[in-house]
Amino acid sequence: MELAFIIEKFVLVTVIFLISLTVAAYSTLAERKIAGYLQDRVGPNRAGPGGMFQPLADGLKMFFKEEIIPTDSSKALFILGPSLALLTSLIGSAVIPWGESIQIADRLVSLQIADVNVGILYIFGVVSLGVYGIMIGGWASNNKFSLMGAIRAASQSISYEIPMGLSIIALLMATNTLSMKEIAEQQHGMNWNIFYQPLGFIIFMVCSFAETNRTPFDLPECETELVGGYHTEYSGFKMGAFMFAEYLNMFLASAVMSTLYFGGYNYPGMDWVNSMLGPLFGPLVGMAVLLLKIFAFIFFFMWVRWTVPRFRYDQLMNLGWKVLIPLAIANIVITGIVITIFDKL
Repeated sequence: MELAFIIEKFVLVTVIFLISLTVAAYSTLAERKIAGYLQDRVGPNRAGPGGMFQPLADGLKMFFKEEIIPTDSSKALFILGPSLALLTSLIGSAVIPWGESIQIADRLVSLQIADVNVGILYIFGVVSLGVYGIMIGGWASNNKFSLMGAIRAASQSISYEIPMGLSIIALLMATNTLSMKEIAEQQHGMNWNIFYQPLGFIIFMVCSFAETNRTPFDLPECETELVGGYHTEYSGFKMGAFMFAEYLNMFLASAVMSTLYFGGYNYPGMDWVNSMLGPLFGPLVGMAVLLLKIFAFIFFFMWVRWTVPRFRYDQLMNLGWKVLIPLAIANIVITGIVITIFDKL
């Protein structure tokens, strides 16, 4: 393996890692600012100009806060839970195509860490592993509220991964590929999949809310019923890891939705911009456009949290099994019929 290739991937991994951490950290500030605006009050404004240093202050507080491990807990698993949750939320972005390849000297450098031809399956595998961190943490705490939150998270994840997978099947029927890069390339310009799969996108987005445990599907950490849910017994850095993993999952879900349905790094007039800026800076504009799409989805996640009430657990299950799964199956049938008709024309 070439040394240049290893250096390229190392630099790309480092950049994506830093972007992910920065977005997750400042998502906490954005959430509090948006909540303040929607509730007609001032958000954090003391730490730095406009509260810009608030995420750093919160991170330092979490890092230096006392770590409390319950006496009767399974200590190794108690530590493994948040570690696994944080790890799985970080590795999912490896198959996201962040932009077109850029030309540096005589080398063509890909802005995708791993061009896996089954990228969608990889993301589903990583997402399904994320719930293990919650389950392990909730069970190892030896607390009935933590255990109930972990059980809720597991059943919620199972219930909503089914319609999410079915919604992706319809998209795969239309694109004929599992590669995230190929799906992004097929949406060149404004040929976005949202125009061909609007119902599939709505189902996928609703399931993303459930998979990331965001309101109105935040039943695993429902403080009115379960104190703090699966992280009731956690404090300090471990508590921060669980919270950080939630925002990283939100970032990953937004990146996946932007890539699958909204063209990823593609935008109108892309060829003209690339011809004006050249093969080095043109693709960076596409990367910036993808980040803007991700930020728009993150804002939507936050807007919904502060405007929509939480579901009851029976409503959550009914929506997943009785509404979303039939809709996803109907979407597959409709997509198959439309594809067959167009193939015969």
